[in-house]
Amino acid sequence: MLTPRRFLPPIAHLQAFEAAARMSSITTAARELNLTQSAVSRQIKALEDLLEVELFYRERQTIRLTPGGEAYAREVRDALKKISTASLNLRANPFGGTLNLAVLPTFGARWLAPRLPSFLAQHPGTTLNLVTRLTAFDFRLEAMDAAIYHGTGDWPGAQTHRLRDEYVVPACSPALLERYRFEAPADLRKAPLLHITTRPDAWERWLRLHNAPAEQVQGMLFDQFSTLAQVARAGLGVALLPAFLIEEELRTGQLVRALDLPMQTAEAYYLAWPEDRADHPPLTAFRDWIDAEISADTNIHN
Repeated sequence: MLTPRRFLPPIAHLQAFEAAARMSSITTAARELNLTQSAVSRQIKALEDLLEVELFYRERQTIRLTPGGEAYAREVRDALKKISTASLNLRANPFGGTLNLAVLPTFGARWLAPRLPSFLAQHPGTTLNLVTRLTAFDFRLEAMDAAIYHGTGDWPGAQTHRLRDEYVVPACSPALLERYRFEAPADLRKAPLLHITTRPDAWERWLRLHNAPAEQVQGMLFDQFSTLAQVARAGLGVALLPAFLIEEELRTGQLVRALDLPMQTAEAYYLAWPEDRADHPPLTAFRDWIDAEISADTNIHN
């Protein structure tokens, strides 16, 4: 069934409206779009006539979004962004085969990126676009084909595939280990403990697992493992870090295990995708490839 034309306004009308809504100014919107003020005003008025809805309050020389206009502006902005992204993807790979993947920053930089040449060599027709995300998001609002995240595998509206478990180890600089000479889990309470916002209770869980006092565990807080690892390297405290993400630091001695007592976290790493992308060829190829890479990586370190 065809959508009535009034609900599919011309792109020029929508661009003029979105720019004016974002800047709260016809003049500034006209400058951005390289149009005259009257042209932008006419396009917005044409859009209002088409929708039969007033989008702005007009007060002397200023404009202000109506409540309906404000909600419509958000939707239009997202729609224009999706169209722009689709056009860029098509231009980058006119024969198709694009995979838009959201990935955790440290996982992407430390584990995934060094291995991507292997994937692209095996699939030369595929274009892979990466963006970083710290948390899960709504696939309906983000133009992503898939995402790699850490959690329980419960992502509403998405299918998930478990990639690997996570084991964290207490790590610190050699100088800090020399200073405190940890011998038992409780000894770590004498040193500053560093925390990650995505695992706020990690230290309490580790301490309880190893029968050490777990009350009032305080310390510096960070939002990414890469920053946390750098601060631990600088000797500012002990951090619980995923062992597979700090292999280089452990190998070179920039970080050492404060105690060789790992803990498996309750969550794991997952590949997730919207249900309507399950059979997208680049996604199925990536899913098979990353499974093989993780299997090989796990076998090496077991």
